[in-house]
Amino acid sequence: MLNQALRTLNADMIINMSFLLRDVHQQIQQLHKQQVNIYGRKTFLVYRGQGLMKSDFEKLQKAKGGLMSFNNFLSTSKDKKISLKFAEDASKKPDMVGIFFVMSIDPCTKSTPFASIKEKSYFKEEEEILFSMHTVFRVSAIKQMDNKSQLYQVELQLTADDDQQLRLLTDRIREEAGGGSGWQRLGSLLLKIGQYNKAEELYNVLLEQTSDESEKVVYYNQLGSVKRSQGDYEKAIWYHEQGLEIQQKTLPSNHPNLATSYNNIGSVYCSMGEYSKALSFYEKALEINQKSLPSSHPDLAISYNNIGLVYNNMEEYSKALSFYEKDLEICQTTLPSNHPHLATSYNNIGLVYAKMGEYSKALSYHEKALEIRQKALPSNHPHLATSYSNIGSVYDNMGEYSKALSFYEKAHEILKITVPSNHPNLASLYNNIAGVYYAMKHYSKALSSLERALDIKQRTLPPIHPSINDVKESIEIVKEEIRKNI
Repeated sequence: MLNQALRTLNADMIINMSFLLRDVHQQIQQLHKQQVNIYGRKTFLVYRGQGLMKSDFEKLQKAKGGLMSFNNFLSTSKDKKISLKFAEDASKKPDMVGIFFVMSIDPCTKSTPFASIKEKSYFKEEEEILFSMHTVFRVSAIKQMDNKSQLYQVELQLTADDDQQLRLLTDRIREEAGGGSGWQRLGSLLLKIGQYNKAEELYNVLLEQTSDESEKVVYYNQLGSVKRSQGDYEKAIWYHEQGLEIQQKTLPSNHPNLATSYNNIGSVYCSMGEYSKALSFYEKALEINQKSLPSSHPDLAISYNNIGLVYNNMEEYSKALSFYEKDLEICQTTLPSNHPHLATSYNNIGLVYAKMGEYSKALSYHEKALEIRQKALPSNHPHLATSYSNIGSVYDNMGEYSKALSFYEKAHEILKITVPSNHPNLASLYNNIAGVYYAMKHYSKALSSLERALDIKQRTLPPIHPSINDVKESIEIVKEEIRKNI
């Protein structure tokens, strides 16, 4: 049950079992200290046999030479035959690949603790070695063991805590997780990697359990961010307003945390297409930040970026570019060259140049954004889909339709597995794909994509949203072309 909670990120169960998690970890640590001299300084092998879904195995194949982490207590065995039998049994299932892990363990390596639990196990013949949570290995080799079956041997090496790649990754994770409690940092990470449902589950549990007003503000705001990411804008505003109401009662009127809440509400209104409301909240946030923060503070960059976004949507491109450039100037002087917010800045400037018809400049900025996101984010993160979609849009405007369609399809592959089926970003993507098909005179495909876009927009946007009428007009244009060609 404990490992199932860790594997599935069951927030309620993890929180309720947190004392047990700590106790098991501490027991492994204690046993490790008692046993470390038994191993001497000799590297030894342990084994694990299991099944993987074919889609997960494809991801593992791409990780060769990279790092792999197990987000549970990892049970392994010194008995090769027993572990191989588990892998062979898994390989016989039609939707599974049998994986025989061969793990090389250097006992001198400072890493996640492990211990022999042979004397404490019901299955002493398995000679079980139990690793604590989140053990990290380097994938050194992957090879098929039998050409007639889906059985693979995966060779892993236990990674030291001071491994350079692991240290860089850990530093980035700590930076992105921000401050607050461990649970708050976990929620932030889930949001960063696009695990919105898991983040929502975690924050709801935390909200129920706290009586602290400042913690409630954090959880309301984060739940608002979750709902905005899921396209549920009305609920997002409700959560953000709950947090703002508490802050207005407990903080001075120029406190920077109020600016954060104003920015959050403005972002939701911007997503809803209510740009005047969005601008009003963004300007409140900027006014507070300009009075209370240094001129190069990252929160000022966020305010400039947000206002630039509104002006871009209002088609006031010179104003948009001015605010985006202020944002970029701060980011370039205060952030690492591969920071995700820099990617956002490059992306947004690219959008403005595209609207202004300066496609070569637009493509250059979008490619800079994509390069950062490919380095900093998981391969299926929604922000990567944004970059692919934007590059596709530039190629679309340049008349390079096959390239445009290729990038749109990359975006679609990510979005269809990471966001709800009625997410607004999917609607925009279907609309763009329809435009390419229309230009290529594939009118039936264009109509199908437009109808999918309209269905999403009608379910998620206010009836007066201008983009609903835009899609309806596009559908009539495509239908007319189909009638002409009958």
